[in-house]
Amino acid sequence: MQHIKNIIFDYGNVIFDIDFEIAQESFRKLGISDIANFFAHKSHNRLFDDFETGAISPAAFRNGIREAAKNPDLSDSEIDAAWNSLLIGTIQENHDLLLAVKQKYRTFLLSNNNEIHYNWIINYLKQTFTLNNYDDFFEKAYFSQQMKLRKPNTNIFEQVLKENNLNPAETLFIDDSPQHIEGAKKVGLQTLLMTDKPAQLENFLKANGII
Repeated sequence: MQHIKNIIFDYGNVIFDIDFEIAQESFRKLGISDIANFFAHKSHNRLFDDFETGAISPAAFRNGIREAAKNPDLSDSEIDAAWNSLLIGTIQENHDLLLAVKQKYRTFLLSNNNEIHYNWIINYLKQTFTLNNYDDFFEKAYFSQQMKLRKPNTNIFEQVLKENNLNPAETLFIDDSPQHIEGAKKVGLQTLLMTDKPAQLENFLKANGII
């Protein structure tokens, strides 16, 4: 790996645990069939892409879930609970690690996210760690629903690089999704595929010579 000056971190399953199987089971309980094609790690229904790029509102997303479940009586809270079951949590050690890494590199967060998950995570950070947001851990945090773009499309990486005057050859992107890694490679970023759980993030960075 060439000399690294900047690191762009993904959030889910890099810093923060998420569990697709739990979310799939939650959607099944709502009445959604063919769940492997509807929502999975490597592919999903267009509904999720639209929500993650802010193309549709939370209300429209919930209506899309009702249509998929063929159940117009599902409540907002039932849908939100199923959708948020994807989100597990993180550990204080990862927050401490990110602060340490920030002392050595310019660091950024780049997350495919959506309004319902974002609000849940912010509330979780406040209640669990008395944090208001992510600002202390990164130079800047980027979220797909605010950018109207999502990984693995190259334009989302290009925007982060341009806004922060980053040389892609000196910038490392860490993500747990192979398809996102491929998108990053197309714009010249160095990449690492996260294959460990977020609780092993420090060991993962050490094993790859980052810290």
